Amino acid sequence: MADDKPDIPISTDDSPSVVLDLIYQLKIKDVMTTAVITGGKTDTLRHIQAMMRENYITGIPITEERRLLGLVSIDDIVTALDKGYIDATADEKMTRNLIVLEDDMPLSFAISYLNKYSYGRYPVVNKQKELVGILTSKDVIGTLLVEMNREVLRLEKISLGHSSTAGFSEMEFATTKYDFEMAGRASTEIKKALKKHDIDPQIIRRVAIASYELEINQVVHSNGGIMRCSIQPDKVIVEASDTGPGIEDVNLALQEGWSTANEWIRSLGFGAGMGLANTKRVSDEFTISSQPGKGTTVRSVIHLNSPKEESGISPLK
Repeated sequence: MADDKPDIPISTDDSPSVVLDLIYQLKIKDVMTTAVITGGKTDTLRHIQAMMRENYITGIPITEERRLLGLVSIDDIVTALDKGYIDATADEKMTRNLIVLEDDMPLSFAISYLNKYSYGRYPVVNKQKELVGILTSKDVIGTLLVEMNREVLRLEKISLGHSSTAGFSEMEFATTKYDFEMAGRASTEIKKALKKHDIDPQIIRRVAIASYELEINQVVHSNGGIMRCSIQPDKVIVEASDTGPGIEDVNLALQEGWSTANEWIRSLGFGAGMGLANTKRVSDEFTISSQPGKGTTVRSVIHLNSPKEESGISPLK
């Protein structure tokens, strides 16, 4: 499945705000290629090689009634030619242990995969585990260019207002366990609200990190909860409260690299054990309370007049 992967000059940590907004708004299904060329498990590698050559592609998923069975890459073809089994069937030689994406995942997941692994293309499946698309770095970059152009045109047509930080602004969002389709929505909306209040970009970045890390923690580790943000004249308060399962050892959970994430969560690029540590690092005030079996509440306060050095913060996942 591996082939040459073009570098992607996109980061979920420090890209321009318009790019970050698009990364968290778009879904993989908005970006992927849906016209997928597939092969069958009885097709020979020679036949698949011809399909690659005719369609100028370097990998072909092997399916049966839309169910993804494996993938034959250009590397598999080269190896087959070198070792003399080019007439073997796909079922005998295809790669079965695949890393796949789901179509409802945020685009940020795909960028995380593309930057983490050396694969050039990823099969995309739906909730029924049926193959519905293929995603490459070219798909990501092309879609972002189109969407950024639309955003520039939209901004040219509106007059941006100037908002004061006087007064209060309250926001609340619900999160659901393993609902990766909506993951990142709360932090994106919070960031938009802060920009409307004309708050310093460095402060916005710190709040964005805290809100994103806490939101993803709820999606990955909790049974669901509530994200709240209070924008006040002198500070921003982000609070995340969930309904369980709670944390056995809070001090241990605050250590960098400690995580209870399972292998599936880690395969998605999460569960590195940096969420609470990153949130605490960007906060001026940080509190956490948790009861095993009952839930956890984390409160992050960031003062508007206190730019803070952020060295050592791990990139957003």
